[in-house]
Amino acid sequence: MRTLTNQEIRTIRIATLGLLIYLGLFYGPGAWRRLTSGGARQQALAREVEAFRQDLRPYENRLLRLEKLKTEIHLDPVRLPGMELVAEASAAIQNAARSGGVQLGPVRESAGNPSARELASMRLEAMGPMPALLGWLARLDELGFPLVVDSVGIEADPRQPNLLKLSLTVVIVDFERWKAEETGNA
Repeated sequence: MRTLTNQEIRTIRIATLGLLIYLGLFYGPGAWRRLTSGGARQQALAREVEAFRQDLRPYENRLLRLEKLKTEIHLDPVRLPGMELVAEASAAIQNAARSGGVQLGPVRESAGNPSARELASMRLEAMGPMPALLGWLARLDELGFPLVVDSVGIEADPRQPNLLKLSLTVVIVDFERWKAEETGNA
């Protein structure tokens, strides 16, 4: 293959430059419109995505609060079946007491205050050594029910010096009503 002379190389460069100028003038405006319209579509989609993110932020906060509740107190709102909840919560409290070495006395259940979003109130009397009673009180948080300890009374048993008598009022929260009011306020 023969080598090109300087004049031929210069001619090829000028022809290439002329061809590029011709193509730029002929096809340039159309390509420019396509590039800018694609950017505008991309910006519109980006604005739409940001609007969706703004709409989802309150739900993300609620989800984080619910996850925190589920991990801290082992609350599972899907498992809350309304009035059956009172019986299940009572059984769970009594099982936790038995497994912790606490003797339960009479358990009195009464209807809760609807204006305070309560399903029921339970009055319990328990007896046992102090470590067992304190362990049982701490486990009430981990039973998986929406329980609130309303009042606690502790007194020593004069007949047995190593045992304490505990009077406890536990409120079972109406989670469905609480959830409905929460979504109504949001």
